[in-house]
Amino acid sequence: MAMQRRTRGDDEDMLDSLTIGRRIRALRLERAMTVEDLGRAIDRAASQVSVIENGKRELRLAELQRLAKALGTTLDALLEPAPLSRRDELEIALERAQRGPLYRSLGLEALPIRRSLSDEAIETILRLHDELGRLHEQRAATPEQARRANTELRAQQRRRDNYYEELETSAAELLGAIGHRGGPLSQRETGELAAHLGFSLHYVGDLPGSTRSITDRRHGRIYLPLHQRGTDLRSALLQALAAHVLGQPEPQDYGDLLRQRVETNYLAGALMVPQSSAVPYLTEAKAARELSVEDLRDHFAVSYETAAHRFTNLATRHLGIPVHFTKVHSSGVISKAYENDDVQFPTDALGSVEGQRVCRWWSARQVFEVEDRLTPYHQLTDKPVGTYWCTSAIVSASNGEFSLSVGTRFADSRWFRGRDTRRRMTSTCPDPACCREPRSEAAEHWRGQAFPSARLNSSLLAAMPDGSTTGIDTVAVYEFLDRHAAALDES
Repeated sequence: MAMQRRTRGDDEDMLDSLTIGRRIRALRLERAMTVEDLGRAIDRAASQVSVIENGKRELRLAELQRLAKALGTTLDALLEPAPLSRRDELEIALERAQRGPLYRSLGLEALPIRRSLSDEAIETILRLHDELGRLHEQRAATPEQARRANTELRAQQRRRDNYYEELETSAAELLGAIGHRGGPLSQRETGELAAHLGFSLHYVGDLPGSTRSITDRRHGRIYLPLHQRGTDLRSALLQALAAHVLGQPEPQDYGDLLRQRVETNYLAGALMVPQSSAVPYLTEAKAARELSVEDLRDHFAVSYETAAHRFTNLATRHLGIPVHFTKVHSSGVISKAYENDDVQFPTDALGSVEGQRVCRWWSARQVFEVEDRLTPYHQLTDKPVGTYWCTSAIVSASNGEFSLSVGTRFADSRWFRGRDTRRRMTSTCPDPACCREPRSEAAEHWRGQAFPSARLNSSLLAAMPDGSTTGIDTVAVYEFLDRHAAALDES
């Protein structure tokens, strides 16, 4: 049975082994013993004594007792947490650093700890190691950095009414290059756009799981997943083409990643729902007081989410209607959000919306209570900042169900179909009494008796894989490209 404590895992085992090893060395030197002398006393080779003194072996009780006897001390004295010399503390810290994952990730050879290595040199190495650790921890703070980046990006979108004129222009030029005459962009035209940009399309069954598509610029190929063949592939393909057109480099941080994703999705959406066709269509619908996200979806043959995003792009700049948009998980947690109509989203102390739980009386939550999921859901909600009208729909994804909602102030609801809805709720959030605190009777009845098990979202704890801001497995991507390039060369 080993004597080293195991209460905190391998790091503490390492610390005990190193500390005890240094204490054994100190006692040996005090008694003017060589490693050979101590080795003979415990019936071990001198090399094994060095291993023990360097903390590279965990000692068992019997070995510790023999060492204590050979050094003329007690087992308790050998194990007691007496302070070590400054030099021993530095050597232990350097040894621990070299055994850690950060030092190993640098690909450096182990640095022999000799007396010729000065205290100052060890301190410098340790400070550099600590600074590298601090920077890695800062970069690995994925949730915190993502929240800050989301908050900044949402503020930028609000300032420009979520309208990117330069991307609308790029979309119009691309559509003009293939002779698109207005209306929905067909799958045939999508393929023609790929060919115009110099790419052929290939559907494969071995696309790496961390990717939606792979663009091989060297061979002018775009690889798409085989299992989606026969369905609407426009979205994934247009996102790949948009990223190529925008010339986006590898993102350096989460701000870059989110900005690039927004721009790529915007350009793809502007190709599927061209401004030149969408604005007249929406203007006519507004004049008839028949604005509808569902109609926009059906007219351009896109997903509800694409139609909702596209509506927020065009509504304020071309229709004069401020709006808000949310994507909310069935648990009530906000996944995406945008507003320029002064609706008050729940936020954390830093102003971040994503990850917060929306009021249960909002349309985004109430839509989950309705069995009929084909009929458009409309709702009026009286909020502390005024009354808002909202339309919501539910979509399914691999990670659950989400509600997609587009809303506006009550005064602007007159332009929308469903404005006469009789569904009306009252929300007093952020007042905790609205929906964040249980009824006093329920709280009293269940206090100390209810112990739910949380479904923890792993993304709250996990950083992006080391070396990649996007989380894409680069090794798998390069292996994929090598494999297909080899097949291409053979043919």
